[in-house]
Amino acid sequence: MRDLVLILRYRKAVTYGHHVLLAALEEHPTTTDYEVVFAESAAATVEAIRSAHADRVLVLWSFYSPDAAALAEELAGIKAAAPRAVHVAGGVHATAEPVRTLDAGWDIAAVGEGESTLLALVDSAGDPAGITGLVYRDEHGSLIRTGKAHREPLGRYRAFPLTYKRMNPIEITRGCVYACRFCQTPFMFSARFRHRSVENVRWHVDRMRELGKRDVRFITPTSLSYGAEDEEPNLAAVEELLAGCKEGIGPDGRVFFGSFPSEIRPEHMSVEALRLVKRYCANDNLIVGAQSGSERVLEAAKRGHDVESVRRAVRLGIAEGFRINVDMIFGMPGEDPADAEASLKLAQELAALGARIHSHVFMPLPGTPWRDAAPGDVDPETIRAVSRLAQQGALYGHWQKQREHAVQLAAAAAQSPRPGRSRTLLPIKPAN
Repeated sequence: MRDLVLILRYRKAVTYGHHVLLAALEEHPTTTDYEVVFAESAAATVEAIRSAHADRVLVLWSFYSPDAAALAEELAGIKAAAPRAVHVAGGVHATAEPVRTLDAGWDIAAVGEGESTLLALVDSAGDPAGITGLVYRDEHGSLIRTGKAHREPLGRYRAFPLTYKRMNPIEITRGCVYACRFCQTPFMFSARFRHRSVENVRWHVDRMRELGKRDVRFITPTSLSYGAEDEEPNLAAVEELLAGCKEGIGPDGRVFFGSFPSEIRPEHMSVEALRLVKRYCANDNLIVGAQSGSERVLEAAKRGHDVESVRRAVRLGIAEGFRINVDMIFGMPGEDPADAEASLKLAQELAALGARIHSHVFMPLPGTPWRDAAPGDVDPETIRAVSRLAQQGALYGHWQKQREHAVQLAAAAAQSPRPGRSRTLLPIKPAN
C-alpha cells in the first residue's frame, strides 16, 4: 500500500504540461511513497483508479478552455464509475476560472505554474491543506483560495523528464511582455520574459542526443525574443542558443526555430535574423504572427506592430528562401466589415506572394481582457473567400471548429460575468 498514486489523464494535446510536472518531480526528494500512472483514455483512468493501492489517489488533468466542456462530461463518467479519487485540474483554464472549474466537477483547481504546487502535494501525500496555488472547497463547502503558486526561474526545473523518457520541445521562454488582449499566456505566466539559460538548454540537448533523439524544437511565445528583456530582439543571445543546440545535437541532428510550436513576431524579422536561422536550423518554413490586416484591430488588441510590418516580414522571409505561414484571426471583438475586408485582402495579398495563411476565429478565452467579448463571427462572404483560399492550398486551420468553441466559451462567460474586469476596446457598430 503506497501513500499516493498520481494518475495522469494523459491526452495527446497536453502532454507537454504533464512532462514539465514530471520533470520537476523526478529531481525532488520526498518521504512520500508514490507511484505515477499514465492513463490515455477515460476507461484507462477508471481502471487506474480502481486498481490503485494507496491511501490517496490524485488524477491530474490539464486542458485548454475550448476543451473544458467536453472533459467535464468525461470527468462525470469517470467519477460515477470510480468515485474514490480526487481530481485536480491545472493549466490555463483552471488558472483563469478556478471556481467554474470546481463547479464543472473537479475537486481542486491548481492556479498558476504547477511545478512547486505538485511537489508540495506529493510531500503532503495528496492533502491540499496549507499548499499555495490551489482553489478547493472544504468539507463544509466553503471556498478555499490559497493564491497563485510561487514563480520560479525557468531553469529551476527540467524541461522534460528523463525517468519516463518522454521528450518534448524545450521551453526556452515563459511569459510575454506583449500581453495581447486575446492571449492567455501573459495573464497566466506574467507579462515579462523568463528565459532558460543557454547552458541549461544545452544540457537538455545533450540528454536528447544520448537517448537517440535527432530533432530539437522549442516552446516560446515569440522566438526572436529569446534572451531579450523587452521588445528589442537580442540576436547575440539567439545565435548563442542556436549554435549551442546545433553543436549539441550533432551532425545527424536537426534544430528547428521559428516554426511549430513557436512563432516570430513580424517586426522582429530581419535579414540578419533570418540568416541566423538558415545557418543553424533545418526548417525551411517560419510562422509569422500577423493576426489582423486592420490597423485599428491590431491597436485594440495591443499587438505592438502594424500591417506594413507583416508585409515586410513576409517579403523578407520569402526573399531569404523560407516558406512563410501567417497566423490570422478573423472575427475580432468590434471588427466591422471594413476590418474584415482589410484582413481578407491582406491574406489574399500574402498568399499571392507565396505565403500560407493559418486561419483562426476569435475565441473569448478565460483569463484574458477579452474574456467577455462576443464570440468571433465571420460573415458569409468572408467565409466563401477564405474557403476559396483553402481550396487553392493557400490557407489552412481549424477555424470552423473554433467558431463552435467561441460560442460555447461566450455562453459560459455569460453565466458568470465579470463587469469591469474585461473590456472590448473597439466600439461595436450596430448592424444596419
